Amino acid sequence: MNFTGFSNDDFDVFSIDGLEARMEALKERIRPKLESLGHYYAPILATLTGDEIFAHVAKHARRTKNPPIDTWVAFANNHRGYKMLPHFQIGLWGTHLFIWFAVIYESPNKQEIGKRLESQIDQIYSEIPDDFVWSTDHTNPRAIPQSQLSKTELLSFFKNLQTTKKAEILCGYQIDRNIAVKMEPSVLLKKIDHVFNILIPLAKITNSL
Repeated sequence: MNFTGFSNDDFDVFSIDGLEARMEALKERIRPKLESLGHYYAPILATLTGDEIFAHVAKHARRTKNPPIDTWVAFANNHRGYKMLPHFQIGLWGTHLFIWFAVIYESPNKQEIGKRLESQIDQIYSEIPDDFVWSTDHTNPRAIPQSQLSKTELLSFFKNLQTTKKAEILCGYQIDRNIAVKMEPSVLLKKIDHVFNILIPLAKITNSL
């Protein structure tokens, strides 16, 4: 494992003007680190889920004008892709690092997934730590802390997943960039390990991994 942690230079990539310049810096500075995390965590997640797991580093290949505002490595039990499946992510915005379990709008089974999550609302609400966060839009860096979310509000997210075409649900943990850049690689890896272990039950509830 040659992961060296994240630096301010990594987060500053998202302040670079222009698609070509930002993509060049992203490929040079961040992508090798995401690839290292992918190689490291795919077998760990395979053990935790009991399924074969493949890492997918975001390529942003379809972009022709707007530069990416975040980037990530995703983990799913399909070697061809992950967006259509519930999956795990590790990634960066300019402001923070994120670790997610995610069901995004491309998933064709959101209605069934939403029903399964709704059926386990009491377990989920009681077991997700207060410092974890929820989101209903993977394209927005903002998220809602578990500590500020009522059970009724969380239930509404699960219900919306069943009825709204573009609905999403993400649960995980965010680390402010000012903290992340000071974390030793081994400390950051332990934190990610901890977060994934907390999130594994969500994957099992959805019967997705």
